[in-house]
Amino acid sequence: QVQLVESGGGSVQAGGSLRLSCAASGDIYALNYLDYMGWFRQAPGKEREAVAAIPPAGGSTYYVDSVKGRFTISQDNAQNTVYLQMTSLKPEDTAMYYCAASHFALHDGTWSLRERWNYWGQGTQVTVSS
Repeated sequence: QVQLVESGGGSVQAGGSLRLSCAASGDIYALNYLDYMGWFRQAPGKEREAVAAIPPAGGSTYYVDSVKGRFTISQDNAQNTVYLQMTSLKPEDTAMYYCAASHFALHDGTWSLRERWNYWGQGTQVTVSS
């Protein structure tokens, strides 16, 4: 099993920035089989939405259109950690942000599907005021 723990959430004014971190731990074999790590978010009354994804072994990254140019996903494989650098934050970015990990090789048509992700963190709240 894999455990994911997020940190870095908080409250900022519009135009500000935050960096979210997600530390993965657990069974070393499960960790080695992770093909993608990523971030989802969910605002009250809305469905959980895929935000960004990255393959630990290197390759294509994915972003939802609404965050392209503002958010950057990155990783530190030595620490089994994935980051989400968020800049130019908008009130509509307000949500609970969840770290996720997947054993699947994802592509444009599947990376945003919740059922393709195997592990989830507890979430960290991001609030952006206008």
